[in-house]
Amino acid sequence: MQTDEGYTHALGNRHVQMIAIGGAIGVGLFLGAGGRMAAAGPALVLSYAAAGLAAFFVMRALGELVLYRPTSGSFVDYANEFVGPWAAFASGWMYWINWAFTGIAELTAIATYVHRWAPHFPTWATALLALALVLVVNLLSVRLFGELEFWFALLKVLAIITFLVVGLCAVLFSVGAATPANLVAHGGFFPNGFGVVLMSLQAVVFAYASIELVGITAGETANPRQVMPKAINGVIWRIAVFYVGSVILLAMVLPWTAYSADSSPFVTFFASLGVPWAADAMNLIVITAAMSSCNSGLYSTGRILRSMAMKGEAPAFAARLSGRHVPIGGILMTAAVFLAGVALFYYVPERAFNIATAVASLGVITTWGTLVYCQLRLRGRGHVSPFRMPGTPYTNWATLAFLALVVLLMPFADDDQRVAFFLLPLLAAGIAIGWKITAARRRAHRAGPPPMP
Repeated sequence: MQTDEGYTHALGNRHVQMIAIGGAIGVGLFLGAGGRMAAAGPALVLSYAAAGLAAFFVMRALGELVLYRPTSGSFVDYANEFVGPWAAFASGWMYWINWAFTGIAELTAIATYVHRWAPHFPTWATALLALALVLVVNLLSVRLFGELEFWFALLKVLAIITFLVVGLCAVLFSVGAATPANLVAHGGFFPNGFGVVLMSLQAVVFAYASIELVGITAGETANPRQVMPKAINGVIWRIAVFYVGSVILLAMVLPWTAYSADSSPFVTFFASLGVPWAADAMNLIVITAAMSSCNSGLYSTGRILRSMAMKGEAPAFAARLSGRHVPIGGILMTAAVFLAGVALFYYVPERAFNIATAVASLGVITTWGTLVYCQLRLRGRGHVSPFRMPGTPYTNWATLAFLALVVLLMPFADDDQRVAFFLLPLLAAGIAIGWKITAARRRAHRAGPPPMP
């Protein structure tokens, strides 16, 4: 059965639930938690808890909007309805920037970690092969995308659950260096001060990126009003368990000084238990997480770009829908940028991942802010939802203030975040010029052709 947008209801409850899980577990946790723990100490858990609380309100705002009107255009369509066409244009392109740079980061991660097993194979070729795989999957069918993402997400969940069980047992039975005392030992809970914890917020927000992907699946989901509340609530409790729970356990199973940015914290823990194959197993998980993110990025941006192209806000090519009901134009546009990211990795391999994730975070913050504000406007119309966001309007403004704080802290953090922050004026100028051109075309179209002389 086709939707009004030309898509098919190819995703069932099983796929949506796992896509939601996959969006809530990414390389931000698998790769980023080690370096952030080494910098902030056990107090890193406060950053994850604060960002997790913001993510909770974002997801509940999304839930209220989805039940109001399910659409694959997601927050772009909501921004158009509740704020205005310019907001839809800006938020759509910022979301695309988010996924374009996230994809670059993930391809960089895949190439780096495959290099561990195949040091003589060109890293650029590894990234190219990974891109080719997820591109083919997305172009073939929505059902195939859902199946692949289902298994990707399942592998990530099993890895996290294994760590949670083994880590909890290690703490309860004092295995090795595991003890709750690690939370306050070795310099205390704030070994490097509270400022470092604040500066970690950008990376932590990136770790939660993609949770909103479940909203984009609404347009291709059978019975979205029954499926979506369950999927969204599932993301929320997984945030509490998988992210906050994992970081607390990481701080207890080993002293925070044992972690580093060069290694996954999960690998570090299992290696401390004397498990020789742990590094290779976690290496596979990290690669899977990165592949999952690339897969989801092509899926989501293809649909967002098509939604914008149908309104004249993106190149007409992006509106093309294949015979398999796949937005082939938008997917290929994003894939082209992913391909350009391979060149970034070639020239600045040491910084490519961090720069890309910092720029991507700007898109994440824009997306979250758009969803929260649109829900605020929806409620202002007197809409009563069966799946209400708690605490409106106070929680909306608190969440928006938190997101603004994350952006304002970026120039005071490391050099990579500073690069992203100073790109903001360029991004704003580019979007403003693009909107001016788009608005002029719309006026010309409405005016019709000039009269004959």
